Amino acid sequence: MSEQEKEQKGAEPQVETVEEQQAAAAAEAEAEQAEPTVEEKLAEAEVELAKVKKALAEADVRAQAEVQNVRKRAERDVQHARKFALEKFAGDLLSVADNLERGLAALDADDEALKGAREGIELTLKSLLDAFARYNLEQISPADEPFNPELHEAMTMVPVPNVDPNTVIEVLEKGYQLNGRLIRPARVVVSKAP
Repeated sequence: MSEQEKEQKGAEPQVETVEEQQAAAAAEAEAEQAEPTVEEKLAEAEVELAKVKKALAEADVRAQAEVQNVRKRAERDVQHARKFALEKFAGDLLSVADNLERGLAALDADDEALKGAREGIELTLKSLLDAFARYNLEQISPADEPFNPELHEAMTMVPVPNVDPNTVIEVLEKGYQLNGRLIRPARVVVSKAP
């Protein structure tokens, strides 16, 4: 074929059938519907951006709240560490106070020969209890008080007339609290109904 024939053939108008025209029109309509316009794309992008901004704002608020919670928790832990750092040491010293009290009870108060020893033990016990008070270590001596299971440990119950039931009638060993926290309960004898 010569070039002229090719040009003539290419120049011939192509005739489309009605069906082909309808199919082409439908394809163009679908392409227009499937492909959103620039305005629609922009609107979708703005909606998506608003969602992302809202999510980031919520995440920021949560992160700030978490930071505040961690800070408060750390401050509380530091306060507890300061308040109760002496707990183990104080617990070890309680037996010293108990032994000094037992020593005083064992010494005869009427014996003049033991008067100096008694005064020495009393002063030592007083200085130890003063040191306890400086560090908020408080004695629990609940004689003639109602029994409190949070602060007292009942060693035995004894029927006693003329005394209300559940009343502490004897303190076997004093209890102690450090800054309101129980270190050792008072060991007591409690009355019961006869």
